Amino acid sequence: MSRRPGTPRLLRQLNDRAALELLLSDGPLTRAELGERTGLSKVTAGQLLARLEGRGLVAPVGEQAGGRGPNAALYGVVPSSAYVAGLVVLPDRVTAGVADITGELIAQIAVDPNGHGDPVRIVHNALQRVCQTARVSMAQLRACVIGTRGVVDPRTGDVRFSFDLPSWHEGVLAALSASLRRPVVIENDVNLAVIAEREHGAARGLSDFVLVWAGIGQGLGVMFGGRLHRGSSGGAGEIGWLPVPGEPLPVDVGAPQSGSFQRLVGGEAIAGLAAANGLTGDTISEQVAAAVADPTGANGDFIEEVAGRLAIGVAAVTVVLDPGLVVLTGDVGRSGGKALAVKVEEAVARICPSRPQVRVTEVEGDPVLRGAILAALQRAREEVFTSTVDT
Repeated sequence: MSRRPGTPRLLRQLNDRAALELLLSDGPLTRAELGERTGLSKVTAGQLLARLEGRGLVAPVGEQAGGRGPNAALYGVVPSSAYVAGLVVLPDRVTAGVADITGELIAQIAVDPNGHGDPVRIVHNALQRVCQTARVSMAQLRACVIGTRGVVDPRTGDVRFSFDLPSWHEGVLAALSASLRRPVVIENDVNLAVIAEREHGAARGLSDFVLVWAGIGQGLGVMFGGRLHRGSSGGAGEIGWLPVPGEPLPVDVGAPQSGSFQRLVGGEAIAGLAAANGLTGDTISEQVAAAVADPTGANGDFIEEVAGRLAIGVAAVTVVLDPGLVVLTGDVGRSGGKALAVKVEEAVARICPSRPQVRVTEVEGDPVLRGAILAALQRAREEVFTSTVDT
């Protein structure tokens, strides 16, 4: 068998990528430590570090005292070697963040769209402001990921439908990429929350779990085999449309609030249930949090009812997918906390042959923004870490 041309170059690329990933996860490291953990000789590890240092990707960040002889230099990834941006677009607010290649969030802002419906203008303005805050030029951004509530077509990457953001439709992705002069990714917000949960939350390191977004709107994110399941048209996880016994079926799929499960656990339903139980608060988050803080009398009945309603959706997902873990997030999920998660788990066990563990999210801050940053980092590192060897 003849040797494939370019194999030495490919091996150098693979070694460089492995070294950079190792420095990100376990660094800083000495040349000897890097060689030991990658299986490379000291000479090869030294050549690798020299190559990466020459490209501005790694640099000495300190020294490690040893026995006899000079101290060994410690190497780490240069944070400023690349930057990424993540955005979360809602009808009344746009949140944007910039992180360096190590994943460190260096700036985050929230801006009011001011009634502007043009997606290109909205995104461009938010990116300009967050880059100014981060003191990073937009030209330094290697990747940009945007989270929205819309249904994103996995074949084209474009928004297929968004009830809350009607101006986000097919063609927006191309317009954004052309305006920003770099590739842009649009992703469903709940899917991004799944990515954040796996990296930083209750599902840390797991390959199989589901995430239920319980709030004003309902959503489901599915991670199986370490990959997001989006469905053939991007509609996987639209759990608000789940048919529920006793609730009317929708007559207009263009009206999201008409979904059966949405009618049962949506913002209006929870607010009505809270009022019936005498709970006060300006938002459903405040109402649920108040009930959890004092789960006696009517408050206890309220939490039991909310848990029972959520359990219907969780049970439906469980009998089809049988996930070992269900993570609750969203306004209701977060404010209900561990107390609500325990009640949902117990209610699911009563109506379902399988009993998944139900836990509340452990992601701090905005989970959609964190997921967008993580998705952008994956793309940026793929580009930067695999272009270390000259052709």
